[in-house]
Amino acid sequence: MIKQVVYKMLKHAGCMAAFALLIPAGAYGQIAVVHEQVNKVGQVVFAVSQYYVDSINTEEMTDKMLKTIVGRLDPHSSYIPAEEVQAMNEPLEGNFEGVGIEFTILRDSLVVVTPVAGGPSDLVGIRADDRIVAVDGVDISSPELTNQKVFDLLRGPKGTRVQLAVVRGGEKDPLFFQVVRDKIPIHSVDAAYWAAPGIMYVKLNKFALTTQDEFIGAFRNLNEMPRGLILDLQGNGGGYMGAAFFLAEQFLERGRLVLYTEGENSKRQDMKASGMGFFINTPVVVLMDERSASASEIVAGALQDWDRGTVVGRRSFGKGLVQQLFPLNDGSELRLTVARYHTPSGRVIQAPYRMGEKDAYYRDFLERYQKGESFNRDSVHIPDSLIYRTLLKNRVVYGGGGIMPDVFVPADTTYYSPFYLQLARKGVVNTYMNDYLDKERKNLSGLYKTFEDFDRDVPAALVPFEGLLDCAAEQGIVPQDEDLAVSEYHIRMQMKALMASRLFGQSYFYRVINRLLPEYNKALEVMNGLQ
Repeated sequence: MIKQVVYKMLKHAGCMAAFALLIPAGAYGQIAVVHEQVNKVGQVVFAVSQYYVDSINTEEMTDKMLKTIVGRLDPHSSYIPAEEVQAMNEPLEGNFEGVGIEFTILRDSLVVVTPVAGGPSDLVGIRADDRIVAVDGVDISSPELTNQKVFDLLRGPKGTRVQLAVVRGGEKDPLFFQVVRDKIPIHSVDAAYWAAPGIMYVKLNKFALTTQDEFIGAFRNLNEMPRGLILDLQGNGGGYMGAAFFLAEQFLERGRLVLYTEGENSKRQDMKASGMGFFINTPVVVLMDERSASASEIVAGALQDWDRGTVVGRRSFGKGLVQQLFPLNDGSELRLTVARYHTPSGRVIQAPYRMGEKDAYYRDFLERYQKGESFNRDSVHIPDSLIYRTLLKNRVVYGGGGIMPDVFVPADTTYYSPFYLQLARKGVVNTYMNDYLDKERKNLSGLYKTFEDFDRDVPAALVPFEGLLDCAAEQGIVPQDEDLAVSEYHIRMQMKALMASRLFGQSYFYRVINRLLPEYNKALEVMNGLQ
């Protein structure tokens, strides 16, 4: 009977033979130890299921046990129960209906990693790092909170409404947002347009199954190929390594190493460019920030190491662990870290971490901002032992976690008046513009047939700013004169960008707002110097 229970557990945990195929040579002496431990666990599960005083859900108990085991590893290994697998894959594979956020669960709380650009949550002003603490008036923060419960609460038919209570840093009381669920299209290219004569700007928000086709599509109908390319990976948290490899090899000559992976039980594997890229001789600037991670760092690291691109912005997140997918027999999945990514020069992308301390790992990331890293390059302390050299020009680059930019651009807070911060924390601009455009979109569409007409005829001075002030005043937010001197122009341009987005598409938001951003303008300046 014990053997039957053990077999059932092994069946739930995956085909043992399949795992055995992955055991490296020389490790077979460990198999006996593994079998001994599996038998021990099987005996405990059997005893509990057969003799415990109350009824026990064995499947649920096993799921929790597996999550606990994997939770003692690195921050990116994970066990995903069968009912959550499809929903976890959808943000990179297809469409779904819901509120449009990517999230994680930290310290029993639902944390927004990023709202889907142009999705329902983005439109009402929900932001990265917001903590959703209640849904339709019901508190959800709990040790029992799971990914599946989040899906059940937030997904639903297009047009249905859900009220979210959000705790936001710097805001004393929770904020409340009413979100109308919608179909969430999965696009990885947010914007592609001519930033200057001959200079193409492309913004990618993730690396998905559709990335290759979308990237190629951005150039398909051009009358001329660009003489330079600005690749914006700011806020891009990664995705499929295959999509990152495709993008990197667009810029690299045949045989050039894009990355290699290596681990304690994984032999080194090199991935080299095919030489079939469209932009092998095209100057490129890569924009990065502290939220650029994983696949984004693979692309930036390869272009930086081969002196093929200039990286502009701030140090990236530092996620450089390779997860291998082990499909389990009941439909669940083990995503297990099996190796580390290395850039062509040998740098390790992964930031330091302590085993089993996922919360501390993300807390360390948040403390970068508090230590001033976003504002001063000198706040990033990297020992000389982590200095590497680029492969063609012998320039200094740095390991130790994340990709350090070639050209540092501090985060811009010059327009952060108390009035602006209150508007941002409560999502007032987005809320007001949504209401305004719901009423005026038909009229505006009749007045402005093209973006060029709109851009020319609607300067920042003509956006409905007085209406915004009235809306803010209704919520007790009233600016001082010095607030408007600091923030008014930026707020007006944000309003214009939202108008452009609703009238002409998401890409046009960036055509307007990018003009204000120091990172974007620095990228244009660097690109002009490369030509």
